[in-house]
Amino acid sequence: MSPAGWSGQFIFDAIGTSWRIDTPGELPAEIRDGVAGLIREYDAVYSRFRSDSRIAGLASGGGEVSLPPSGEALGALYRTLHRLTRGGMSPLVGGPLEHLGYDAGYSFTPQGPPVPAAAWDESFHWLGTTIRSRRPVTLDVGAAGKGQLVDLVSEYLHRAGHPHHTVDAGGDMRHSGPGTLRVALEHPYAPDTAIGVVDLRDRALCASASNRRRWADGLHHVLDATTGHCVDTVVATWVLADDALVADALATALFLAPPEVLLTEFDFDYVRISSDGRAHYSSSLAGALF
Repeated sequence: MSPAGWSGQFIFDAIGTSWRIDTPGELPAEIRDGVAGLIREYDAVYSRFRSDSRIAGLASGGGEVSLPPSGEALGALYRTLHRLTRGGMSPLVGGPLEHLGYDAGYSFTPQGPPVPAAAWDESFHWLGTTIRSRRPVTLDVGAAGKGQLVDLVSEYLHRAGHPHHTVDAGGDMRHSGPGTLRVALEHPYAPDTAIGVVDLRDRALCASASNRRRWADGLHHVLDATTGHCVDTVVATWVLADDALVADALATALFLAPPEVLLTEFDFDYVRISSDGRAHYSSSLAGALF
């Protein structure tokens, strides 16, 4: 999916999803290698599915971890959304996800009833680019991390002299440059159909849906950290924002808090599909629902 006249396509798989970068012309090999290296570096820091990642040691005994510069914005956003969702959205949700079977080995075998995430209290600190924990914690930044990585790739392309591009990581995308993309919104119960379209230009569009990464007994990856239970009142969300970090995080936060709460501190457009089939969307949405 690219604006008319763009001929360059870079398609690859990374961090468990499909990526596509569209540009007016083909990207040189060294730029492609740079993108791949950037993604590998991010994964080596934040992945809870790797025993050698930088955050992996926190799961065994807590301790201190130094993050790259990306960690400051990521931590600050999580703190804000943890507050706005009353603890429902938390980077400490990795423990409950593993307990339900979404673990490093993808066993998808629950170890028992849902359990809440560890509390974000005085024993856990994420300040700037440093995380300190006095107890073992399993972090999962998937609710915002892929969006941030899309931003980092976009910023890298700008620095490398390719300011016009679309970066799409499994449906989380950021567009930069002339032209407008018309993007279909996938029906949460019928992947081959759409419930609407949105127009994307110089913004990010990210989505979250409970029909993705679903396993035994209807379990899925969107949990309320305060209870460890899967959210069953919302089935799909889409968010348009100025950057993919915020759009990705808010797409998850909309499962846990009404849009009017999030709009008190963020500027974004949204579509939110409830489990009863009703659609709620912002009046300023650039697009249409069918």
